Order: sequence, then C-alpha cells, then structure tokens
Amino acid sequence: MASVTFDRATRCFPRMDRPAVCDLELEIADGEFMVLVGPSGCGKSTSLRMLAGLEDVDSGTIRIGDRDVTHLPPKERDIAMVFQNYALYPHMTTADNMGFALKIAKMRKSDIRGRVAEAAGILDLSDYLDRKPKSLSGGQRQRVAMGRAIVREPRVFLMDEPLSNLDAKLRVQTRTQIASLQRRLGTTTVYVTHDQVEALTMGDRVAVLKDGVLQQVGTPQEVFRRPVNAFVGGFIGSPAMNLFRLALIPDGTELGGLPLALPRTALTAARHEGTAEIVLGVRPEQFTLLSQEDLGTPGLEVVVDAVEDTGAVTYLHTTAEVGQESVRVVVRAPGRGPWHKGSRVRITPRTDEVHLFSARTGLRLPDEEAPVVKPRAEGPSVSV
Repeated sequence: MASVTFDRATRCFPRMDRPAVCDLELEIADGEFMVLVGPSGCGKSTSLRMLAGLEDVDSGTIRIGDRDVTHLPPKERDIAMVFQNYALYPHMTTADNMGFALKIAKMRKSDIRGRVAEAAGILDLSDYLDRKPKSLSGGQRQRVAMGRAIVREPRVFLMDEPLSNLDAKLRVQTRTQIASLQRRLGTTTVYVTHDQVEALTMGDRVAVLKDGVLQQVGTPQEVFRRPVNAFVGGFIGSPAMNLFRLALIPDGTELGGLPLALPRTALTAARHEGTAEIVLGVRPEQFTLLSQEDLGTPGLEVVVDAVEDTGAVTYLHTTAEVGQESVRVVVRAPGRGPWHKGSRVRITPRTDEVHLFSARTGLRLPDEEAPVVKPRAEGPSVSV
C-alpha cells in the first residue's frame, strides 16, 4: 500500500490554448478511496493516465509513497488499472484473463491458481472461471477486469469510469460492491467518474476539477454542504443547485420580488468587491412550498413545466420570472403530490441554508457559520 502525491503536476497537449491539467496538487493517503470528478474535458482522466504513466508529465512531479515515478514506465509503478471498456482477451477464459499478468511475470502456476481462486471468491466469480467473456454479462466482465487488477496485489488501484457501460440498476449494485471491496482490501484507489452521484456515494474524499484546475478537495459531505465556488455548487448535487444572479439591496437581495435577508458578512464582502450583484445558490430541497393557508406569506410564484415523481419525493421543474428573465427552478416536493404541468405554486428559500457566491469571481462569500475554505487552485471566473 502507498500514498499518492501530485506535486504541481502539469500536462499540456499540442494545439491546446491551456494545459489539460494545470499545477495539480493533491495528496491521497495510504488506503484512501479518492474520486476525481468533473465534466467532460476537465482533466480527470488525463490526471489518472499521468499517474499510470500513460501520459507524460510536462512539469511537476508524481510520487507513489516516497518514490518519484514521474518519468518511470507504467510497468515499474506497481499500479493496476481498470478500464471503462474492460479490455478482456476474448479468446481467454475468466481464469486466464485474471491470471495473465502473473503469467507474463513468470509466476508459478500453482501460485497463479491460488491468487485467481482467492480473487474469484471475493468477486463471486468462482462459478465462471471457465467461461469466456462473450458468455458473461456486463457486470461479470467488469468484475473480471477488477479481478485481474486484484491478483497483481498492486500498491495503487486506478479506475477510469469503470461503470459507464453498465445499465442504471447494475451501476448502483456494482458501485456498492467496488466501495465495499476497496474497504476490505485497503488498497489506495484513485477513481475517475463524471457522475457526481458515484463520487458522493463511493469516495472517502472527492476532488472536483474544471478546465484542468483543481477546484475543491474534501469529504462528500464537505463538498456538498460548503462548495468553495459556484461551479462546485452547481456541479455537485442531483438535481443541480439553482443559481440566481441577483442585485443587492440594503439588507440583502430580492428573488423575483421576494425580499431575502442575507448575512451581513456576505453583503460586506460582496460590496468590497465593488459589485452590486450576488450569486444566490439554492438546492431543490432548500425551498419551502407554500400552501393555500400561507396566502399572507411572501413567496416566489413558479409555473410547473414538468413533474419528476420518483415515489418518495417529487422534483418540480418550473419556470419563474426573476428580474427581466425567465429562469428555470427545480424544487423538491413530497412524493405523490397534486402537481401537474401548468400548475402555479409559490415557494420561498430557507435563507439560513442558501449558498452565497461572488458575482465577480464565483468564489463562496463568508458567512457567520464558518470561515471560507479557499480553493486549492483558482480557475477562471465563473459566469452564471
């Protein structure tokens, strides 16, 4: 087992106007499950390939444990990688696929059989060792690919979107199995995904990237509850956080004519920037739906465009008039409610739970709850 360190690691590709990965500084502890997450093109897979030795490092260093592996070939890094497309040999059985790397390393046949049998038992593949990939399901093929990594007993597991080829139900089942397996083995794991639900449910910590720049690192709870900027706030969470660019008034702001009092520290910080605007972030669950009995309570009127009923909860996809614009607003409501397309409902955000960001930089503004955590590296300004 070993820790992993990216020390200002940078990768530049020809004909690109910016680095694919820029000055990445990231410490991954021994035995930790770290998830790299972000939209397509953010640099997460490139970062993983740099660690694997499949991409050059133009500047900076990468260490596994105390060993500098920046310029070592992949075979000398003691890592094992699980790919998105499984990469199994179609003419080999499950047992042969899992033990192939050990065979190349000239390990004794009896030792190979022992390791393969042990890994197959862990992955519930013991009954499929004589089958070839074409007779296995997608989930079974993915487990064979994981078994091939496990038998090598590497210092670090690398996983590049291993669940993206599975159907929705199987993804949920397999991500639970992967997380459980990692805890059992205790092997340092770096996992890449664009699916932030996977990131929040699997990782010990999450690293969010955008345009090759690390935005925030923290536990899933920290990243969800206190995003350091508007990008992280809007990316982490499903459905996404609602973001409103609003004008400041003496005591706060107004959301579609609804006055909202905001923390004085946030207002002071926003005014010090010389801007008359603020970005208000409200997650779907941070709205209160007003009932007919709340007619005297001020609220924002929204029109329901679509109803996403999941049984336990319902997500109302709505439109509201904010300033001179129509904006989309997602609101979480109790399941099996009376809402339908075209319904008009009134909502109000719970101001003690909202998120406040700078309209100029996109960074989180300070509030009375806790000091702001600065991003590890600042990317370009966030436009909302």
